[in-house]
Amino acid sequence: MTDEEGVRRAIALAERAERAGEVPVGAVWSNGSVLVEAQNEKERRTDPTAHAETLALREAGSRLGSWRTGGTLYVSKEPCAMCAGAMVAARLERLVYGCSDPKAGAAGSVIDVFASEAVNHRVEVVGGVLAQETGEQLRAFFARRRSSASEPPGTESETVL
Repeated sequence: MTDEEGVRRAIALAERAERAGEVPVGAVWSNGSVLVEAQNEKERRTDPTAHAETLALREAGSRLGSWRTGGTLYVSKEPCAMCAGAMVAARLERLVYGCSDPKAGAAGSVIDVFASEAVNHRVEVVGGVLAQETGEQLRAFFARRRSSASEPPGTESETVL
C-alpha cells in the first residue's frame, strides 16, 4: 500500500466516524500481510482513549498476539501525545499522517514525542500526505459543529456529507 492509498483509506474511515457522531479521524495499520482499520469511537464507547490510532494498535496487537506491532500506521491527522506514546510503546515502524494538528499535534506541531531523547524507540514519521484534503475534512466538520451549536434549539439544519 502506498502512503497516499493508506491515508485515503483513513479518510474514508474518518467519514464513517463523522456519520456515527465522532470527530472524523481514521487510521489504518498494516504490516504487509495484516490490515487493521479503525475510526474514532470516543463518543460511542464513552472512552477518552478510543482514538482511531489506539484502537488500530490494540487490534493489531490482538491479531498478532504481541504488543510489538511494528508496521505502518496511516492516520488522517497528526496524532496527539497519548497516541504518539502508544505508537512508540507498540514499536511502530512508520507513521504516515495527513494534516497537522496545531492545537494538539505530537509529531512536531505542538510537541514532538517521536524526536524526544526520552523515548526508547524511533518511529519514522511522514506527515502532510493529502494534507489539504484531510485538513478540509476536519475544518468542515468543526464549522458544521459550530454552526449547529449557534442555532436556537429546534432549528438545527440537517448535515449532508
